[in-house]
Amino acid sequence: LGCINPVKEIAALAHQYGALCLVDACQSVPHMPVSVRDIDCDFLVASGHKMCGPTGIGFLFGKRDILNEMPPFLGGGEMIADVFLEYSTYAGLPHKFEAGTPAIGEAIGLGAAVEYLNSIGMDRIAEFEHHMGGYLLERLQKFKEVRIFGPKTKPRAGLCAFNIEGVHPTDLSSILDLEGVGIRSGHHCAQPLHRYFGVESSARASLYLYNNRDDVDRFILALEESVTLLGQTLTLR
Repeated sequence: LGCINPVKEIAALAHQYGALCLVDACQSVPHMPVSVRDIDCDFLVASGHKMCGPTGIGFLFGKRDILNEMPPFLGGGEMIADVFLEYSTYAGLPHKFEAGTPAIGEAIGLGAAVEYLNSIGMDRIAEFEHHMGGYLLERLQKFKEVRIFGPKTKPRAGLCAFNIEGVHPTDLSSILDLEGVGIRSGHHCAQPLHRYFGVESSARASLYLYNNRDDVDRFILALEESVTLLGQTLTLR
């Protein structure tokens, strides 16, 4: 939706009622500064392929006292301290939770991605994406037939989820693909959210640090042409 959730306040509320707080930061860590100390979350997860890294790897942060109390959930090499016929003892953190041969190549690639993003600066990336997301929002809001989901104010993330009256999102994404423009269509792993909005699916245009305003302009031009090809028309407000 492009919204930036108040996770620090959510974590405080969870702790107020004795609950643990796990933050899914897969959509945040690549796009803005994230501090687990500032949020005070108990767990935080992120994936490598969404932050310029390889697929098949991510990371889990957990508070040390909680992780020390948790039993391992996988068995294998490196997670054992001592093995007896009657019982076993486990290695310390993080090895207790990393059974077997690790994804060595993927871990090296993820480390390189982290270094790359840090060399640019997460503050700079966030500022750039807020600017680009605002420009994308402005361009899409000019059309009467476009329904945008999520906040209509800035700052917002560098993406827009939307539908166009009379056009199925999957048809739209397929035609745009032929024009060399890639968007996503479907329920985006968020079916309950789509039910809330009363739609089965949506289209989503996403931007990152490698995009610029020319890419947004090209997307809008291809969008108009694709909608016309699908038998509809985009009109300015």
